Parts: sequence; structure tokens; C-alpha cells
Amino acid sequence: MTRRTLLAGAAAGGLAACGLTTHSHGGSSDERPNILLAIADDWSWPHASACGDPVIATPAFDRVAREGVLFTHAFTAAPTCTASRGSLLTGQAPHRLAEGANLHSILRPEFRSFPDLLEEAGYFVGCTGKGWSPGSVEKSGRTRNPAGPGFKSFARFLEQAPKDRPFFFWFGSHLPHRPYEQGSGARAGLDPAKVRVPPFLPDDPAVRSDLLDYYLEARRFDESVGDILAQLDASGRASNTIVAVTSDNGLPFPRAKANVYDAGTREPLAIRWPSGGLSGKVSNELVSLTDLAPTFLRAAGLEPLPAMTGQSILPLISGSGPLNREMVFIERERHAFARRGNLSYPCRAIRTREFLYIRNLRPGRWPAGDPEKLNDLGPFSDIDSSPTKRLLLEGRTKPGIRELCELATAKRPAEELYHVANDPWQMNNLAVDSQYSAIRNRLRAKLDEWLTTTADPRILNDDDRWDKYEYHSAKVSL
Repeated sequence: MTRRTLLAGAAAGGLAACGLTTHSHGGSSDERPNILLAIADDWSWPHASACGDPVIATPAFDRVAREGVLFTHAFTAAPTCTASRGSLLTGQAPHRLAEGANLHSILRPEFRSFPDLLEEAGYFVGCTGKGWSPGSVEKSGRTRNPAGPGFKSFARFLEQAPKDRPFFFWFGSHLPHRPYEQGSGARAGLDPAKVRVPPFLPDDPAVRSDLLDYYLEARRFDESVGDILAQLDASGRASNTIVAVTSDNGLPFPRAKANVYDAGTREPLAIRWPSGGLSGKVSNELVSLTDLAPTFLRAAGLEPLPAMTGQSILPLISGSGPLNREMVFIERERHAFARRGNLSYPCRAIRTREFLYIRNLRPGRWPAGDPEKLNDLGPFSDIDSSPTKRLLLEGRTKPGIRELCELATAKRPAEELYHVANDPWQMNNLAVDSQYSAIRNRLRAKLDEWLTTTADPRILNDDDRWDKYEYHSAKVSL
């Protein structure tokens, strides 16, 4: 049986259709594919050389894209670590995960993770680095991280992985999360002149240098992925291993991470199927990282759980057909301890190929956090501390910087609408433009329909429950 045949069967769904077994028998080899997922921390599209970035070299990511499928429109379900990782692991929208929609939370055992499901089906499962995090695994009522049991390294995992069983491994890097060594990118030889500064940030030497530091850490993530791919090749198991490389949310800069704009939600994603799958394909279809759980389960010959809101993207990997998905959904609840009373800044959003529609459910609150210093995190503490943030705040009265500071920190209207084709960085809100009222109304209705179908408490009973959930982090002094 060829790998392409296996893939086509898996894409069709169902173990019988695949001709696969759930477990190996009598010492015979289990033909189900291994799965390797490498996930960065705070890495955005298009910051990889395969995505056209002129500064950074990412040979490992580029290799997976070259030997598999590069997705140009992949989006996280939430621009904040805990919620995005919980959603990826469970295949569910964050609002269905109770406390799990918040940063520094818990993920209840009732929300099954795909690594646990794979393990129950006979896979050997492991995790290294940052799995589901930050939050409390113990207070979740779990005995281990939802991403799998911990291993010191992928090499140690391979040493213990049985040859007659398929494996799943989660490599969770802490890169390119802050803090950075200031000026390290320039010292490493990265060229500030090549940096494409997003228009929502000041084009200033300090910002260019800060972006170079971010690029350097993203490059180091890619080097780690390269090491893992080399170990996989040496093990002799690469030809039957699915490899996926992505990130949890956007880059840690103002108006990016913790925001539902593309800079906070659009992610690099490349997936390589084992021998016989597509190679060198670029897919422009809309993909959500919630799709990875049902995709991996289908690849293993398992049915996704009914609770999963993601859908399998195996047809895009196999070339068996398009998804024809019209839109993906993005949301956020509480990120850092950023508002008095530890209040959230709830948003719900739709991203189509042409438009981004956002509903800010508490527009009276500060989107980046309260402007006064509440605790050790400082003012506007939903924005990570950085030279770029400091430049914005110190120059907030200066023309040219004042406007960008307001974009990042000022209160926002209840609705936002952006024509992404004309405004790729979402700078010009069209929600009150009569020319776009029909589009706004249509997307508003589509969002309400989806939130109702998926039982979002924000539309069924908007009781601010996410403000009341415990914050499982180091004590924050007020």
C-alpha cells in the first residue's frame, strides 16, 4: 500500500476506509504515520524565507514547505498562548473550553486532547519544551501536560519509541518569545535595512533593531527544527512521518500578539506528508489551527470528536479536493493581568479572504490594558515590554508616533471592518462606511450564527464569566 493510498483513505475518513489497524499485532509493523509537530512561541506570518521575508533564513521550515504544503492563510484561534494551544490540542474554539480561553488558566480533563486520543489508539506519545501553557496542569485535574508526557529531548524520545508502533511528538519551543538580548540580531549580522517594518509600528532604528532581535530568535527556533529533522532522518522513520511546523500566535509587538488583527493571528504553517504525498504545493485556502487535531486524528484512521469545531485539512495535503471554506473564526478573552479587577478584553472576529470583521464586546475597556501602572507588568500590560513599546509610550505626544500609539492602545469601537486586500495591516476601519454596510451586516450575521451554533456563552448568556475565572500565575501585586 503506497503512502498516497493511505493518505487518500485517511482523507476520506474512517479506519475501514483507510485499511489501517488501530494497533500492531503479532509484532508486525503498524503502517499508520508518525506525527511530528513543531510549534514556535510568538512567531508570525510572513517571517520565514519560504514566505518571502527578506531578512530571515529558515531552511528547516523551508524544507518542510518544499517537501510538503505551505499554507499562506493559516490562523490561530486566539492570539494568546494558553487559549491558542488549548484550541489546537482539542480542536475546539476557545470559548468552548471554559477557563481555557484565558491566559494562565486550566484545561479541564473533559476537553480531550488529540495526543491523549492518539495514545489510546496505540501511538507512543511525547512532548518536550512548551506544551499547553501557561497555566496549571495540576489544578486542571490532569496528571500530565495535555500535549503529552515529558521527554528531555526528541533524541531521548526516539530511543524509547517502539519500532512497531507509530509515534506522536510535540516539540514546543520557547522561541521567539521575549525577552531578547537587545541588539543581538544586528550583532548576528542581520541587516536592518532589509526589515519591512509593519506600518502600525514606527519606522525607527530602535524598532528595526527590536525586529532583528525577534528574527534572530525565530531563526534559532528554525535551527532547532532542523536538528530534529536530522535526527528523524537518521532514525530511518522519516519516510512515514507527518511533519508540521507552525506557531501559537503572533509576534510580541504592539498591535500584534494579544490582538485579533493578522499580526496577532496569521501564522506560518507547513505540513509534509510521508513519501507519496504532495510536495512543493502552496495552498491559499483559509485554515485554522483548530484543524490540526481532526487532521492528525484522520491521518491516524480515527474519527474526530463531535465536539471539535475544526475540520480535517487532509484534502488540501492530498490534493483530493478543496475545502472551499469561506471564513475562519478568531477570538480572545483575558490575556495578562492588564485591567483593574483583572478584567478581560473580549473579542470575536471573522476572517475571510477579503475582510476582517471584529466585534469588541467591551469597547469601554482599554484593549491593551489600563494606561496606569497596576502592577509589576506596567501600563498597557497586554503588550509585552520591549524597546518598541517604550518608544511608542515615550513618544506618544509626537506627530507620527502619537497616531501609532493610539492604534495600539486607545479604546476601540464596538465593530471594526477591514478590507484586507486593500489594507493588509488593518489600519483603516470601514465599519461605519456606508459603502461597506452590506458586507458588515452579512459578516455580523455570520458571526452571530457561528457563535450560536457553537454555544458561545458571550452570545447565549454574556455574564463576563471569564473575568471571574482564577488567574493561575505568579502573584501579581497591586
